[in-house]
Amino acid sequence: MIIRNNPFDSTLYALDLIGERQKALSCNLANMDTPNYRRKDISFSQYLGGTSNPLETALAAKMGPSPVMFESTENKKVNPAEELSEMQKNSLLFTVAARRMTSLINEMKTVINMGNG
Repeated sequence: MIIRNNPFDSTLYALDLIGERQKALSCNLANMDTPNYRRKDISFSQYLGGTSNPLETALAAKMGPSPVMFESTENKKVNPAEELSEMQKNSLLFTVAARRMTSLINEMKTVINMGNG
């Protein structure tokens, strides 16, 4: 498990992982008609589950057990509706993480401006 003490690092890491999951979901849609294609996904709760940050805890609960792209063991076709739904959920998680980063940057600006006064 990776525990990041710096809120910038942990939020950036979450954004990176969400981006990787979006790539996996896009790959599934692109290959949905490919014979014998197995659905791919990324889950990463082992990297985020042990932290005290609420954003990371929420992401860990949503994303699953490991940060590695894995292939489904099921041999069924990719369901475009399910993939699009997962992409929408992932997009919402990205928005939350991006807002968290914006908040952190604004906090840092405030500290800098107070130090200059």
